[in-house]
Amino acid sequence: MKQISEKIRVFALGGVGEIGKNMYVIEVDSDLIVIDSGLMFPDDDMLGVDIVIPDISYLEENRERVKGIILTHGHEDHIGALPYVIRKLNVPIYGTKLTLGIVRAKLTESAIEGVDLRLIDCKSQITVGTTTVNFFRTNHSIPDSVGVCIETSQGSIVHTGDFKFDQNPVDGIFSDIGKMASIGEKGVLCLLSDSTNAERPGVSMSESVVGQGIKEAFYEAKGRIIVATFASNIHRIQQVINAATEVNRKVTVSGRSMVKIVSIAIELGYLHVEDGMLIRVEDIDKYSDNEITILTTGSQGEPMSALSRMAKGAHRQITIKSTDTIIISATPIPGNEKSVTKIVDLLYRTGADVIFGQKNVHTTGHGCQEELKLMLNLMKPKYFIPIHGEFRMQHVHSKIALTCGVKEDHLFMIDKGDVIEFTNGEGKQSGKVHSGNILIDGIGVGDVGNIVLRDRRLLSKDGILVVVVTLNKSNNAIVSGPDIISRGFVYVRESEQLLEEAGVLVKETLTKCMVENVIEWSSLKSSIRDVLSRYLFEKTRRRPMILPIIMEV
Repeated sequence: MKQISEKIRVFALGGVGEIGKNMYVIEVDSDLIVIDSGLMFPDDDMLGVDIVIPDISYLEENRERVKGIILTHGHEDHIGALPYVIRKLNVPIYGTKLTLGIVRAKLTESAIEGVDLRLIDCKSQITVGTTTVNFFRTNHSIPDSVGVCIETSQGSIVHTGDFKFDQNPVDGIFSDIGKMASIGEKGVLCLLSDSTNAERPGVSMSESVVGQGIKEAFYEAKGRIIVATFASNIHRIQQVINAATEVNRKVTVSGRSMVKIVSIAIELGYLHVEDGMLIRVEDIDKYSDNEITILTTGSQGEPMSALSRMAKGAHRQITIKSTDTIIISATPIPGNEKSVTKIVDLLYRTGADVIFGQKNVHTTGHGCQEELKLMLNLMKPKYFIPIHGEFRMQHVHSKIALTCGVKEDHLFMIDKGDVIEFTNGEGKQSGKVHSGNILIDGIGVGDVGNIVLRDRRLLSKDGILVVVVTLNKSNNAIVSGPDIISRGFVYVRESEQLLEEAGVLVKETLTKCMVENVIEWSSLKSSIRDVLSRYLFEKTRRRPMILPIIMEV
């Protein structure tokens, strides 16, 4: 622990007031330590965007001070942005065995080499820059999850990562409550704690209970069993494999991410499968239906996932039968409810037996209110910052902290970029750093912004009208056109008169401009847009995007 009283700053570049995109920065004097580097899936209004990552401009401006990225676990919302971030900040990445295994595969897929990956576990004590960092084991829906304890002379800064307290974990590995209590006894200056389930009273159901629910569903099923779950939920996958083994079924894996994670988990010893248990998708027709279990992705209704393709009859190898039992072992992430409901409805239409939200086939990986209280009581923080989840969840978590002895003026509800500064053991909000979203569309990183999204929204709402006209500027005459092309605005064959009148208006407008010697293209285009916009809105009450194209001969 340092002997001087440092200046400590804590802020988030993602993961507050939103689901995913987790990235927190702890600044201890000149050391910048980044915790997690996750992505977020786009909102409905981010048309065409594939994923969203944090804006790391502040870290790039201070890259010589960034000493490392610490990963709490291997979920996409905590590691998904690494291939983009590491290209800008080539710093050491610290993670547990499974987390680094997933990261290594992700970096290889992105053709990124030479990254400094450093293995840690829950007993590790490391020095990042000049700052001492410890870890403690937590339970979550993926193995090898840890919380992070950053030691300073003012007390520890603790980041819980995602956690729950499972009293009967599948792998028999419990949360390290003793170490958490020890950290709390030494003095925690500030606790950053997972708020995802702050609105749920009581405690979360143990993962082992889900194993029993899955086993019961397996005994009742007569035909094939299709289980959709998160690819990274290795405990759940293990329980599916255990249930299949018990009723003498083979298991096949469908979905690119599921195949990848299962192979990594088997290779690293986190998933235990008997020899001959796993078969190829291509070989399922060699077995009778009551001998087959299919593990698949698509529990969130993703349009291109394996389960979605099965539901739509578009999967190359698997067609759903009315005798199948489909278990969706997940609940919708906030924002995905509509797409999940749509897929479930399609699955029911196949005549198959669908188990979704029933028979204890899913539980959360995040602690509920009593578990959040336990974390607060173990850590006994002086200051508290609720993290992860949406703003309302963090608000409820802050109220829970009050009941656990945290003073009201020691609670900080922060937004992205808000800085909490600690000096001599006292904390206050102190300005902002640059933060925001970087939108990834295809191979483009950050080239889709508000203006492009606005244009996409306009196009999706009222379509586009392209006006093509050729001018001879030497004698101010229209050589050809105007030709009007409509896409997504009106059906041309039924709106010929409307488009003819629009063409006449464009011709009159251009003639008037040239008579008045207005021949700059920008002025001509603006005039065309103005007159057409008024006319079309008057006739149709729609506002299509109007794109004038003027050519010169």
